[in-house]
Amino acid sequence: MKQKQILLRDIFDVGNVQDFKVHCAVWDHHNQPLDCFARDKAEWFEWNANKENKNVFNRPYIFSMMSFYHETDTWLFGGVYEVLGIRDDGCYDIELTDMGAEFVGRLKIKFNRTGRNTRLIMENWIDDFVVSEILAQPYTGQSFVGYEDIDIGFSQLETIIKNEKPDWQAALQNVKGIYLITDTNNGKRYVGSAYGETGVWSRWSCYMVTGHGYNDELTKLIEQEGLEYAQKHFRFALLEYRSMRVDDKAVIERESYWKKVLLTRGEWGYNQN
Repeated sequence: MKQKQILLRDIFDVGNVQDFKVHCAVWDHHNQPLDCFARDKAEWFEWNANKENKNVFNRPYIFSMMSFYHETDTWLFGGVYEVLGIRDDGCYDIELTDMGAEFVGRLKIKFNRTGRNTRLIMENWIDDFVVSEILAQPYTGQSFVGYEDIDIGFSQLETIIKNEKPDWQAALQNVKGIYLITDTNNGKRYVGSAYGETGVWSRWSCYMVTGHGYNDELTKLIEQEGLEYAQKHFRFALLEYRSMRVDDKAVIERESYWKKVLLTRGEWGYNQN
């Protein structure tokens, strides 16, 4: 027997729908709003305050949700904001309300957004909002995907490390490894190795602070372009992982192998040796 869908209306009383605009926050070619929400609530607040060029939030309230980009047509509820006016900087003056406070960061909504409009009239779409899941705790970042499936952007990794996600931290602290950084702006790659007492976690944490991990060519790049370049263009993958009992020399030898195979020395990559 097919189960009946639970609509947003069934669990969330929005009152007069004509008082609301829906904000469907999506990737801005630099950050995923989901990562911003998990990493820094102030950053997420400003995402909603952004006015851009038009007065699109021309109703008293914003029903805000962000693309849960790991799953198709899925959105995470980010709060209801009251629109108080326009700030001196041209952005909206907004305030987070108590409406649906218990669902913020927990309520996942299934919704197929048609077109590219990210600001929707609530009454036109509310009956298409289906409850997908209610998380036990507010979202703090993607769950650990397994060593073989790590392929994440700088912003996503930054969220994981800043929040000290227990599953990721436990996994990455307990392995040595050879990793790959890909610059999606020009296709260049960097192969590095991680060892020491806290393995891959410690090495990647360094990149989150510096953007370059004190590698010569990457240091030159970030000093010239700024940390924002790494945040926008760098992706991280784990090529191999090894037990902490494995000798560091063996890890370094595998690092050299991957540099040769992936041609990361010279004009095609960022490795110098």
